[in-house]
Amino acid sequence: MSRRDLVLILDYGSQYTQLIARRVRECHVYCEIHPGTLPVEAIEKLAPRAIILSGGPESVYEEIAPKSDKRLFDLGLPVLGICYGEQLMAHQLGGKVEPSTHREYGPAKLTVREPLGILAPFAAGDSLSVWMSHGDRLTEPPPGFRAIAESPNAPLAAIAHPERRLFGIQFHPEVAHTPRGIELLRAFLFEVSGLSPSWTPVSFVDDAIADVQRRVGAKERAILGLSGGVDSSVAAVLCHRALGDRLVCIFVDNGLLRAGERETVEHAMRESFHLNLIVVDARERFLSALAGVVDPEQKRKIIGRVFIEVFEEHASRVEGAEYLVQGTLYPDVIESVSVKGPSAVIKSHHNVGGLPERMKLRLIEPLRELFKDEVRQVGDALGMPHDVLWRQPFPGPGLAVRCLGDLSAERLDVLRQADAIVDEEIRKAGLYESVWQSFAVLLPVRSVGVMGDDRTYEETCVIRAVTSSDGMTADWARLPHELLGIMSARIINEVRGVNRVAYDISSKPPATIEWE
Repeated sequence: MSRRDLVLILDYGSQYTQLIARRVRECHVYCEIHPGTLPVEAIEKLAPRAIILSGGPESVYEEIAPKSDKRLFDLGLPVLGICYGEQLMAHQLGGKVEPSTHREYGPAKLTVREPLGILAPFAAGDSLSVWMSHGDRLTEPPPGFRAIAESPNAPLAAIAHPERRLFGIQFHPEVAHTPRGIELLRAFLFEVSGLSPSWTPVSFVDDAIADVQRRVGAKERAILGLSGGVDSSVAAVLCHRALGDRLVCIFVDNGLLRAGERETVEHAMRESFHLNLIVVDARERFLSALAGVVDPEQKRKIIGRVFIEVFEEHASRVEGAEYLVQGTLYPDVIESVSVKGPSAVIKSHHNVGGLPERMKLRLIEPLRELFKDEVRQVGDALGMPHDVLWRQPFPGPGLAVRCLGDLSAERLDVLRQADAIVDEEIRKAGLYESVWQSFAVLLPVRSVGVMGDDRTYEETCVIRAVTSSDGMTADWARLPHELLGIMSARIINEVRGVNRVAYDISSKPPATIEWE
């Protein structure tokens, strides 16, 4: 893969670091995120054309605060420091950073003093709406730097050393609350750094195919665990384009799939894309292993263990298999590297790890450089149909994390029916692609109801629908009341075993999208 125009983003723990990368990619410039403590020797090996220093939650003068390798400022590369990144650059180059008398969290007005470098798209005196998030502020610029913009609480809200192409800003240009922030980033990428907008997911396809062909020998084969989701489907079609029938896809029906899932995947991948596909019916095996288990972490671990066992059994029958293809995306790669150590485990990752080590296969991750929206663009360039590329995310453990309590075949069937109604009505309302996920959850909570003249004592179904751009944060979707009423009535009338429907109005955080 060409690295001709790599922008290196050094991460100091900001919640917005991935958003910086997404904005750079939207400008059709390739970028990578690495820990902010990366030594200069490693930076030189990556050979970036420009560097962006992210924000972060610490104060630069604290002992625990992550520091950059100061020598990076002597590489002759353009550098843009954002928030903590500005403060760190200033601190390391001789400026002064102090606690602010008035912390700024939220909207602020920025006044442009000198429209040069990153502020070249603007005029002197322009007032810009920006988003601030800081408790410290720069009080003295480093030698050779000067203020090019100010806000009421930050006289040095933007600083510049034009000759060295070093720039710092106290605000966040990457967030939507800074409406013209993308203009500032484009100025840094194209005017200051001299980059070209040459990287696109479409151009990625040819490079990725060639890379897979280079790695896999002419007589070697690769296997892929196909889930039917966007990521594994795009990875499968891309690698099939590279290897043909030397790619063997294995689809495991674990009994935890949505209604019609197995048939849909089998038809699409065999009939439309002509993949070499093995379909394994392991429903009884999974449900037997999960019988009586109610703890969600135990469910996940059991599902992961049994999947590995089943997958290994069938993959071992593929002669010449030397490689395992996975649909890993860039957010997965980023989250595996932490600035200050591993994050707290909320729940086990949907994509269970450990398979490559156990099976002694070499790993191929053709999508590991892409965000979800870019994966869809790659799929589109490969000629994949819209309905496959815009399927809502579905968790690896499947309905196990949506069917709380004991996972019997009967309860899973109840959930499948309810979930199919939610899916059908969301699609009818034209909302399927505007929400991130929409699905049903079955609770082991019984309540009294009345149907006709009979008393019922049945379980509760919860409808969950959220909006999000990447799944890292999410808000509950404001579905029309009429739509909720239709779904509720249909579920209660058509699904035997449910007599009460609720709607989940919690956001992530503090909740998670899935219930378990």
